[in-house]
Amino acid sequence: MQYRTLGKTGIQVSPFALGAMMLGTDGRIGNGDEQDSIRIMHRALDAGINLIDTADRYSQGGSETLVGKAIAGRRDDLVLATKFNGPMGDDPNRRGNSRRWIMRAVEDSLRRLQTDHIDLYQAHRPDDSVDLEETLSALTDLVRSGKVRAIGSSDFPASMQVEAQWTSERRGLERFRTEQPTYSILNRGIEREVLPVAQRYGMGTLVWSPLAGGMLTGRFRKGQDTDLARATMFRHNQDERRIDAVEQVVALSEETGIRMTHLAMAFAIAHPGVTSALIGPRSMEQLDDLLAGADVSLTDEVLDRIDAIVPPGTDVGRLDQQYNPPAVLDATLRRRPLAERSAEASSD
Repeated sequence: MQYRTLGKTGIQVSPFALGAMMLGTDGRIGNGDEQDSIRIMHRALDAGINLIDTADRYSQGGSETLVGKAIAGRRDDLVLATKFNGPMGDDPNRRGNSRRWIMRAVEDSLRRLQTDHIDLYQAHRPDDSVDLEETLSALTDLVRSGKVRAIGSSDFPASMQVEAQWTSERRGLERFRTEQPTYSILNRGIEREVLPVAQRYGMGTLVWSPLAGGMLTGRFRKGQDTDLARATMFRHNQDERRIDAVEQVVALSEETGIRMTHLAMAFAIAHPGVTSALIGPRSMEQLDDLLAGADVSLTDEVLDRIDAIVPPGTDVGRLDQQYNPPAVLDATLRRRPLAERSAEASSD
């Protein structure tokens, strides 16, 4: 397997990275068999994948605990990445990007992962209640203490990435070295700003959901009426445009003879701004299928055909897991107070 440099860190990583969210989790959505999940991780490492990504909130620490067991005796052979931010219980202070929580969260992650350092420690989502300087200052202390080697972000909009870079430069703090956004044939919005900003600042990118939440596996077709298909469509808000785009990708896959999963993964890692694409297999069969396509590369003609299906820089529908800023979620940030609006109307 060919390796790529993770931004300007000098760390070499495989173009496929193993996401551990679906391993050792509730069997209803992931692989609840601990030993099978460990075998999957070992198989990935044996195949040359050298980056494992997890997060504290996955199964409320269960994923990190399982990863810790799986990498015992192999810790120095892999790049270990995890994340903080998500709620870890009902206490409102056991979440977010504050110094108070980061300093506690990292110790918990180190214990569960059975290691003395984390290669890449990432803010799982933005936290608008915390100054970026506070977050970066806390992460800088972790790097300087040796507990963390590099820091990164996940689902940060381009404007916040620029702000973070400027803050680090002005205050002499560690810089975010990576960003982890969603990217797939169906979700190409990051091509407009996020990827160019990452390239400008020498950041590596670990893109998640390159199979678009399972939509690009070839298992879900228009008109299917299985429980799983209905669940998938519901997760994507039953966006007909998304389903129609999938049908066109299916046709392209059949015409070129490239499996859907291989087509999707090869597309994700073809962009020069993408370092690695995270795969999230739930079974050995899924992992083996993805590994079989590790050497697939797409011609310009095939990439042009994909551009015709989903134009560059556009999203066809959204994944529910994607970050939505307060300006979108909070109606009060989008509407002037009613009294003000009424006064303006009466003065017209």
